[in-house]
Amino acid sequence: MLLAMLPAQAAAAIDKVLVHKAERRLEVISAGQAIKQYRISLGRQPVGHKQQQGDQRTPEGIYSIDWRHESPQFNLSLHLDYPNLKDRTAAYEQGVDPGGMIMIHGTPVDEEYPEWFFKGLDWTNGCIALNNADMRALWELVPDGTLVEIVP
Repeated sequence: MLLAMLPAQAAAAIDKVLVHKAERRLEVISAGQAIKQYRISLGRQPVGHKQQQGDQRTPEGIYSIDWRHESPQFNLSLHLDYPNLKDRTAAYEQGVDPGGMIMIHGTPVDEEYPEWFFKGLDWTNGCIALNNADMRALWELVPDGTLVEIVP
C-alpha cells in the first residue's frame, strides 16, 4: 500500500522503521504493513552487531530516533539512541567503548564524490545511509521517537 493512498491520520501513525541489514533494505511500517522501503548502505564491516567504537559495524537491536540534524557532511541525519543498555553492558563486560553517533543519513554533498559514487557501496562507519532524495522523504515521514529495529 502506498503512503499517498492512506488517510492523513494513518499516514502519521508510523509504528517503526525496520532495517534488514543482509538485504540492504529499510522499511517504514504503519499498522503492521510496510508502506515505504528504501535501498540502504551500511558500515564497511556490515556483518554482525556493533561491538565497539571503530569496528565499522552497524548495530543490531531495538533503538529509537532521538534527534535529527542537517549538515553538509551527511545532508540530513536521524540519530539513533545507540548504545542502549544491552550494548553498554556488553561493552563494559568486554572492557571496550561501545561507540556512538549511529545515524540514518544521506550521502555527502561533495563535488569530488557525487551521490552516484556511493550507490551499492557499504561505506559508512556504522551508520545507515540512503540517497539524498530517499533521506528527504524519510525525514519528512518519520517523527522523532520512532522505534527502529535493526535485524541481521
